[in-house]
Amino acid sequence: MNPFEISPEKRDILFLDWEKFWPAPYVKQEVDPYTRTRIILMNGTEFENVWFSHQFSRHTGDNELRRQIALIRRSEQQQQKILTHLKPSDETALEHTIGYEQLAVDLTAHLAKRVTDPNIKGALDFALLEDFDHLYRYADYLDATTGEHAESLVGGYTEIMPGRPTISHHRHPYDSIRFAMMGDCAPTIDVLAANVITAAEQQTMNYYMNTAALWPEETGRRLYQEIGMVEEQHVSQYGSLLNPSMTWLENLLVHQYVECWLYWSCYETETDVRIRELWYFLFQQELVHLHIARDLLCQYEKKDWNEVLPDAKFPAPLTLESNIEYVRSVLGSTVNNTACCEGYVNVVQGAMPETFAEYQRAVNEPVENVMSHRFIQEYMQRNGQDYRFETAPNPVPELRDRTVDNICVGRQPLCTEPEMR
Repeated sequence: MNPFEISPEKRDILFLDWEKFWPAPYVKQEVDPYTRTRIILMNGTEFENVWFSHQFSRHTGDNELRRQIALIRRSEQQQQKILTHLKPSDETALEHTIGYEQLAVDLTAHLAKRVTDPNIKGALDFALLEDFDHLYRYADYLDATTGEHAESLVGGYTEIMPGRPTISHHRHPYDSIRFAMMGDCAPTIDVLAANVITAAEQQTMNYYMNTAALWPEETGRRLYQEIGMVEEQHVSQYGSLLNPSMTWLENLLVHQYVECWLYWSCYETETDVRIRELWYFLFQQELVHLHIARDLLCQYEKKDWNEVLPDAKFPAPLTLESNIEYVRSVLGSTVNNTACCEGYVNVVQGAMPETFAEYQRAVNEPVENVMSHRFIQEYMQRNGQDYRFETAPNPVPELRDRTVDNICVGRQPLCTEPEMR
């Protein structure tokens, strides 16, 4: 399917009355985990598009162009509100957080398996292990505060166990920058992947920033604060992959194309009949947005859409599904990696970047103040062991001990044995 070759069923479907964009939420006890994660993904995608649109409008003085951008933006604001209110009011912020991290794990793994650019794949595999560890930390916090086991929320599709320890995620900003895609010859799946993961991680960063400020208890506030800082690193990393040579109008076109592919993917893979119908409706709205963006590109820059997206036929749908074996393979082979400028080094086998060492010393000493570590260690001491959901022992032998939180993996040269407890 090439969305540029499909005419929207209707062009007057962009604005809805109040009742039509107040949908019934899903039932949290019955919802499929991947229905929840699709909703989170598309909420983040709409947020990215709305804020890109605001920035575009602030960087042009042509009011006729600004009106067209505002038209798309208002429609996308309605879409975002529809998606936001699919979350039921009885689903707690922490339960929703489990959905965010399950999305991060399985979306990242799916994209990593599909991209062709080693630079993009490297970035995805690197951050994958960090979101995987965040899922483990939040799951233990959920159990500690409510007694609820996160394995029911993830449906058994995603394991819950340590990844690269969160304490090892904190890196100097210089090491969050990757090589950007350049030119107009990048494969479509690579363009899609870089844009999709940037929006998804940005949504997570913002959600944690807001949740931390509203959380009623200090441990949770500090945990969201710390992990939110890691998500900022991820947004910097993924955003640096995007093509910086594109014009604002080319970027507008790509943003709308990405949305079309995602809504079509959601429609193709959704199991909830009611929400599947919603995905189709939103896809039709996005076709209208895409065709407006196409016409603006032609009007203002005299360019055809295929000069920006030479191969606009949709690749296979994005599919959210279990990736247990893939995550295990990446965990077992790269857990001790850290970033060094645009690349990665194994802190056991090679020299640790001085930027990483300096930043770790600045923010992580004393280690008892690092909440991702302190909370898990206290949980283990109180309960005898941590909470996990794993299908087999952790592929990293150093992470199999359930009575001690390992703070050496990923930062061994900075670690001494007394720090372990």
